Amino acid sequence: MTAARPRIGVLALQGDVREHLTALRSVGADAIPVRRESELADLDGLVIPGGESTTIVKLAQHFDLLEPLRKRISDGLPTYGSCAGMILLADRIVGGAVDQETFGGIDMTVRRNAFGRQIESFEEPVHVEGVAGAPVTAVFIRAPWVEDVGGGAEVLARVTSGPAAGRVVGIRQGHLLATSFHPELTGDARVHGYFVDMVRNVLGKSAELPTTKSEDSAVTARTGR
Repeated sequence: MTAARPRIGVLALQGDVREHLTALRSVGADAIPVRRESELADLDGLVIPGGESTTIVKLAQHFDLLEPLRKRISDGLPTYGSCAGMILLADRIVGGAVDQETFGGIDMTVRRNAFGRQIESFEEPVHVEGVAGAPVTAVFIRAPWVEDVGGGAEVLARVTSGPAAGRVVGIRQGHLLATSFHPELTGDARVHGYFVDMVRNVLGKSAELPTTKSEDSAVTARTGR
């Protein structure tokens, strides 16, 4: 796909897949659901939606996606995880199931269900660094928070009031983005727009890379020039 309209997959094993697809399309992405390894090959970016992190990992194993996902992410595929997706992008988890696995990639420690049970879900305006305009309405549903941030990661958002004030709920490390909250549920696609811009920047840099000598030779062989 082109940088103008990047192809972004939404991992369609569980969670708010349709809402993420709608948000991504509204900000100019060619968004598709992803359930198979073959569908990962042509992606410019990936979204891991909310849901239940242990269930998503088990389903990824069932569909032979766990290792391919880890490889694409570690190889530089821009990836955004919301809620459970944040947990799955974490290198370390507190409060998880015994031996719980993740896809990994962000040097952070995340606490599962840090904000409490489903009945304790709430909304709060949160300023997200890099997202222009008014604060984002952040929807927290059995949400995690970041307990420890590694040296390579950048904090983008914190809770500003209440007993969780100061807790990190938005983070970025290079090509990876994660939030504790669900922007796909609000009708405000600015966080998705931020991610799509991340993808476009990666595509733009790839297009600017100089052609290698071997690539020049391949072109000559194909064209006869």
